[in-house]
Amino acid sequence: MHTSLINIVFSFVVALVLHELGHFLAARACQIAVTEAGFGWGPQLYRVRVRNIDYHLRLLPLGAYIRMDMTGLQRRALPQQLFVLFAGVAVNLMLAALAPGTFFGSINLALAIGNLLPLYQQDGWKGGMLICRRVFGRPSQLVEWSFTICGGLMSLAFLALGLFSF
Repeated sequence: MHTSLINIVFSFVVALVLHELGHFLAARACQIAVTEAGFGWGPQLYRVRVRNIDYHLRLLPLGAYIRMDMTGLQRRALPQQLFVLFAGVAVNLMLAALAPGTFFGSINLALAIGNLLPLYQQDGWKGGMLICRRVFGRPSQLVEWSFTICGGLMSLAFLALGLFSF
């Protein structure tokens, strides 16, 4: 598959933005306030406020994020919380299915899989933490640290196996 640098960058940026748009729309559907949305890391290049949401553009185009009212999210039922957390993954999976065999489809599939891994602060880790808290009825530092460390090690092992299988 031949891809140009422009296609790579454009596909990655669009996939990231649509992933976060999935979280954004799911949060809105569950009536959870979104306070900030951003693209990139590092120093802020541009900021605008529209309808009580701060939108940020940052120097390094290596990620995207939304910030929502976490207290509002935590008050929702577990299925709604998981819906908001995994909405971005669902968007990436749908885009991968709509564009099979393309670089755009591949990048979306990679983002979906990467976000499902229980790596710290990824969607899979956040969902796993919610489920652990529900199973044990409360937060437990031992369980959460164990989940974080074991999940991270398992994820790294899966990634290493995937890299060495090529």
